[in-house]
Amino acid sequence: MRQKIVRLVLVGGVLVLAMLLLLATCGSGGKDTDRSDNKQVKTSATPVTQLTVPRAFETRNGWELVGTSPDHAISRETGRLAYLVRVSDSKYQLRTIDSATGQTGWHGESWRPPSPQRFPRLLTAVVDDEEYFVTWAYGKVGVNALTPADTIVSMDVYAVKDGTRRRVEVPWSSAPAVSATGPGILISDGRTNSVVVDPATGRVSQITADRLKYPKGCATCKQLTEVQGQAQKGLLVSGSREFWVQDGWFSRDVAPKGTDPRSGIPTSVIRGQLLAKWQLAKGSKHAATHDLWTVHDLDTGKALASVECSKPAIKPGQYPQLVAAPSGGFLVAGPLAFDLTTKRGFCFEGTDGAKPLTLVSVSDEGIAYGAANARNAGDVLAGGGTPVAVAVRSGSTGALPSNVRVPGELTADGVGLFRWTDEKDRPHLIGYPGTR
Repeated sequence: MRQKIVRLVLVGGVLVLAMLLLLATCGSGGKDTDRSDNKQVKTSATPVTQLTVPRAFETRNGWELVGTSPDHAISRETGRLAYLVRVSDSKYQLRTIDSATGQTGWHGESWRPPSPQRFPRLLTAVVDDEEYFVTWAYGKVGVNALTPADTIVSMDVYAVKDGTRRRVEVPWSSAPAVSATGPGILISDGRTNSVVVDPATGRVSQITADRLKYPKGCATCKQLTEVQGQAQKGLLVSGSREFWVQDGWFSRDVAPKGTDPRSGIPTSVIRGQLLAKWQLAKGSKHAATHDLWTVHDLDTGKALASVECSKPAIKPGQYPQLVAAPSGGFLVAGPLAFDLTTKRGFCFEGTDGAKPLTLVSVSDEGIAYGAANARNAGDVLAGGGTPVAVAVRSGSTGALPSNVRVPGELTADGVGLFRWTDEKDRPHLIGYPGTR
């Protein structure tokens, strides 16, 4: 394999390709030359730690990683799981395992990110059905960085199949938001300036505010304008009350029946789908007390499933993140759950004396996990609240024993992923297979 390193320089608002640097060999499951981390991170060859988890998972088998990064990424195509380890005070390495068996896969070379004090972030990107693991970090280039051009977003893009690596460095002057909801890696300033990196080639395209293609007749589209994500045709952009996709669709044209078509607000975006909040049409029965929450197809805008939820249940600034089952047929977000096959939604908002739910994961069978009376998803995964399981297809809920840990993610093979921290403050990631 070969490593390609690309440095891009921003000059007068235009990105210019400066140079191709250093083609070097990159490891692919070969012997690790950095021995300092061998005792910190391990895949279990002996019985894994047995946490108390839902009965759907088998704790006597599985795998366990110790001392890994807060983030991990999973390939839907191969089932490979990627994670980062610290190999020295300033260097990190990407490693992979088979998420079903824990068997070790390829690993990359160690490298030093621009902010070596903390783990780089990790996500998965897909272009033309090819998957990539992407590590990224933001920080200064060198000790004496003085100008915005001296701070960069540094990315290492790995082909999931064999670990081939390409490095891309993009000058960036403010804290970035990095995502991969479409066919590229989007870097945004949280407002109107963005770049899109093609993970297959390393090509960087700058998209400034004047290229966002504001819909005609939308007075609110230029108010509080934010780039939210990327669809196949272009960026997903929101204004203060409406949203659109460049060269694609406009929220006013895809508003769900019974809503004010000029009230849509996107609240969470994942690959292929987005969650939006809509005001009910004036004069409707629940217009004063409820909003409509709808899952939309990101590429067409089509409404896929909806549910009404009382307005105090989900407050602005605390919008829950959309999470999909591996196959994408079921989704959860805080107190919301959606079945895309039946096009039904549920809002577990705590009416009739019940405690509100926060759901954090869902399986391909439609079993969602979370907790009642928890502050947010992070609180649930840390053991907060009262654990629950929900059958999304029927909307039925069931309390779990109070000492049960719920999975933070489910894989296509039915493996539940659980995190915990031991008495030495070392993070653990455990994969328990589903019971047969």
